[in-house]
Amino acid sequence: MEYSKLVEIYEQLNRTTKRLEKTHIIAEFLKDINAEETEYVMLLLEGRVFPSYDAREIGVASRLMLKSLSTATGIPTDRIEDEWRKLGDLGLVAESIVKTKKQATLHSAKLNVKKVFGNIRKLAELEGQGTVERKTQLIAELLTSAKPLESKYIVKTILGEMRIGVGEGAMRDAVVWAFFGDKIGIKYVKEGNDVQIEDRETYSKYADAVQSAYDAANEFAVVAKAAKSKGLDGLKHIEMHIGIPIKVMLSLKVDTIEEGFETVGKPAAVEFKYDGFRIQAHKDEKGSIRLFTRRLEDVTRQFPDAVDFIRKNVKGKNFIIDSEAVGYDRKTGKYLPFQNISQRIKRKYEIERMARDFPVEVNVFDVIYYDGKNMISEPFESRRKLLEKIIRQEPKKIVLSRFIKTSDKKEIEKFFEDAFEAGNEGLMFKSLHAPYKPGARVGHMVKFKAIMETLDLVIVAAEWGEGKRSKWLSSYQIACTDEDGNLLEIGRASTGLKEKEEEGLSFMEMTKRLKPLITSEKGKEVKVKPKIMIEVGYEEIQKSSSYSSGFALRFPRIIGLREDRGPEQASTLDYVKKLYEGQKKS
Repeated sequence: MEYSKLVEIYEQLNRTTKRLEKTHIIAEFLKDINAEETEYVMLLLEGRVFPSYDAREIGVASRLMLKSLSTATGIPTDRIEDEWRKLGDLGLVAESIVKTKKQATLHSAKLNVKKVFGNIRKLAELEGQGTVERKTQLIAELLTSAKPLESKYIVKTILGEMRIGVGEGAMRDAVVWAFFGDKIGIKYVKEGNDVQIEDRETYSKYADAVQSAYDAANEFAVVAKAAKSKGLDGLKHIEMHIGIPIKVMLSLKVDTIEEGFETVGKPAAVEFKYDGFRIQAHKDEKGSIRLFTRRLEDVTRQFPDAVDFIRKNVKGKNFIIDSEAVGYDRKTGKYLPFQNISQRIKRKYEIERMARDFPVEVNVFDVIYYDGKNMISEPFESRRKLLEKIIRQEPKKIVLSRFIKTSDKKEIEKFFEDAFEAGNEGLMFKSLHAPYKPGARVGHMVKFKAIMETLDLVIVAAEWGEGKRSKWLSSYQIACTDEDGNLLEIGRASTGLKEKEEEGLSFMEMTKRLKPLITSEKGKEVKVKPKIMIEVGYEEIQKSSSYSSGFALRFPRIIGLREDRGPEQASTLDYVKKLYEGQKKS
């Protein structure tokens, strides 16, 4: 297939922001390409030539691209740089200068997708002496034959700057529409940006099959190729492979224990929420173990201690387990914040010393694959019982996550205290009956974190809003006091209030209270008499030179009015300092 056809799809996708229209464009395109091309095309549509879990990098920076553009066009590098400064995008620069390029051999051959894909992949394989020159030649070879629009997308793909707004959902649905649309009577209505489906039950069957295949393969290129060549049967035969990480299951956030129960049901599985980093551990039948982070980065080499713990303490011919590696203090045994061990993730040298100085404990909380069986459709309770059978716990090396099964709020409150005392962030609530959903935030698992002490603060200034909030004072500068009663700014708050009066404390009510207190107005900013007290929650207190208190609240939210208190009873700077020193440093 000619590369120009793919480029036209890029252009169509860039011309719309509508997800359904993007899905339709991709689906229609996929219908007309063969199975081999499907693999290349799906990756290129994602702006890549390697799957997300593949650690290989193209390794081309802007300077090398400037040199390649000069080689391909005969235009001096300094002139190309001038154009870059004007346009700010090397893809647009390529499109512009290719229109005026000088080489006599230009347009000598039409580019095809396979050639573009192959040359870009080769860039990642080059190393050693002469690498820069060979990379330059590979890129120039493509640009020499490229039309202006083709050159733009070649450059953007190589530099990793493709922005065509194609997400996972659009890719998944495009596979369903392209290869099973005739079986489910699907029709895209462009005028209303809508989709009509004749047989929704059958649609769900095929959509679930595509999603399940993607969950196993973690690569749409594999899924689309199987669907194109073998249909539904091809999707069913896509399996997980040890050594290819899948996306980890993600959690929603809740603010209360009651909300946790509402989301996952009663009784719930409740676990410690560890402040470490995710490790997905793979063991193959030869005994080789590989570790992957939440971002699917291979960190096996950086954590030989964790590899050793898993090898010695987890039974099974092959498996994939999900866990959290948590740093701890050798003297006290207490868990430490993530930042204490984060430096190990990118470490290439002195690995053994780092392991001694920054030890980790592997806390295992799920199993995804075991002895040849895909476990993600099994209920969580069954997966947990399997873990209890196969893991030999060894404190400060590898353990099962702390776990209770309960419907009792008081039991959870006590468990929360235990978690916090041990140095953890909070708790995880999990549905006992739910499957493992890679990459999804679907309510099977939620996190309940520690809430910092609230502060009673006074509003000292406000700002008129924009758009539909233009008639309200909707952003408030807040202050604490020092020991002399002086007001010291500690940030701005705007979240927590409602737009409709019937829903609670509203922007309208706050505006009514503040307007009589205005002492000066400059542009949209007003100064007010310090009369209105509010209770403010936040995620963290940070040091800041932006405010007179020397501190700032991260993600402040207004909880309510404190009408029983005056400015002289606002939280003091000493109290703010005490909370700052008592919280986990970030």
